Amino acid sequence: MGLRIGIGYDVHAFAKPEDHRLLVIGGVVFDHDRGLAGHSDADVLTHAVADALLGAARLGDIGEYFPDNDIRYLGADSIGLLGEVAKLVSDAGYRIIDVDCVVSAQQPRVSPHKEAMRARLAQALGLGVDAVGIKATTTEGLGAIGRSEGIAATAVALLETV
Repeated sequence: MGLRIGIGYDVHAFAKPEDHRLLVIGGVVFDHDRGLAGHSDADVLTHAVADALLGAARLGDIGEYFPDNDIRYLGADSIGLLGEVAKLVSDAGYRIIDVDCVVSAQQPRVSPHKEAMRARLAQALGLGVDAVGIKATTTEGLGAIGRSEGIAATAVALLETV
């Protein structure tokens, strides 16, 4: 059995309120006055998970498959894209064993949504919820995240060869 590990990181700034973007993290829509700026739905957590999976399989990164200059992905649902990444990983001869993540946000509070995010990510990846971990943290007011300018996420993924 061969094991592979990958890490993913993503960060998005908050969009302007007049852009009327939904805030989507881990496939869950948050009740918040601003969404994140981006070409797709800007789901920072889902993007980090996708990059962790692609990295573990040595398949490149999310931008190579879903470029931000391709109109097909304008406003795209990142959970759907994550399902496509899971298929790429499977087709490359790997099985996803586990994913663990951290969302860094000063606001809004992420913790109340962790279980719903776990369920959405697990479903997209074809995993049991117990194979997806999510933690939430702030940056104690430090840096761009601490100034509530955006949200960041980090993810690790463990794969095994099949």
